[in-house]
Amino acid sequence: MDYIDYYKTLEITKAATEAEIKKAYRKLARKYHPDLNPNDKEAEKKFKEINEANEVLSNAENRKKYDKYGKDWKHADEFEKAGYNPNQQQQSRQQQNNQNYSDFGGGDFSGNDFSDFFNSMYGEAGSGRGQSKYRGQDFNAELQLDLATAYNTTKQNLTVNGKNIRITIPAGVENGQIIKITGHGGPGANGGPNGDLYITFVIENNSDFKREGNNLYADVNLDLYTAILGGEIYVNTFDGKVKIKVPEETQAETKVKLKGKGFPIYKKDNQFGDLYITYKLKTPTKLSLKEKELFEELAKLRHHEQ
Repeated sequence: MDYIDYYKTLEITKAATEAEIKKAYRKLARKYHPDLNPNDKEAEKKFKEINEANEVLSNAENRKKYDKYGKDWKHADEFEKAGYNPNQQQQSRQQQNNQNYSDFGGGDFSGNDFSDFFNSMYGEAGSGRGQSKYRGQDFNAELQLDLATAYNTTKQNLTVNGKNIRITIPAGVENGQIIKITGHGGPGANGGPNGDLYITFVIENNSDFKREGNNLYADVNLDLYTAILGGEIYVNTFDGKVKIKVPEETQAETKVKLKGKGFPIYKKDNQFGDLYITYKLKTPTKLSLKEKELFEELAKLRHHEQ
């Protein structure tokens, strides 16, 4: 197996953070996605390489193994048991030459053929040790939802590696949130367990609400007369309109909290964040002559009192 520099594939450095890895993957995945590059074999190949790199580097444990063992990162656990340290390999190379590996037929194993040696030692039926079980590769997928869909618990059908999977998405899932579907990754080897499927959610907000965690924010127009005299108005929430009371002499930019009218809290039934509304004063236009006269009288009265 040839060594593939996953950092180079994602166009990042080894010092990249998890957020930088995610950002780089999304950018490149969109650029080379088959739907945007139909019948482009090179783009299809690049897309697969990008996903492979992301599957390794987006998983902290796999990334650690890859950084240490390179192309043989999947065998890290067996390497550790065997006492193999790639940083000391050059130092121990001469010692390996002098040892008599009678159990395995002897030989000199350099860095390039260590993987072959390891496979014969553990992976294939030989030398009486039997076959080792290897866990399958983890898969990564991205699922896009709009904010209204994320407000309710929904079921979605996904096709991953040629298999159909039906999943339940709890209400309140957040943008960028990752969930794990156990056992729906790549198949294991020699009877080993399957890998897992990691789904990253991309929540698109096409609503009039701004979401921050479990809270929602919205602007509400308030006419001048209601602001001055007070009254009742109806405002939109995600589950319908609600009536609220506006006090007399309410000022522009006044903020009001509607408790429990925000977004569902993830995996907590019947628990919600809050909705915060900000009043935007709406000045009347196209006034009649009579209205202008009344406003002039009010202005004179106000100035006289002052």
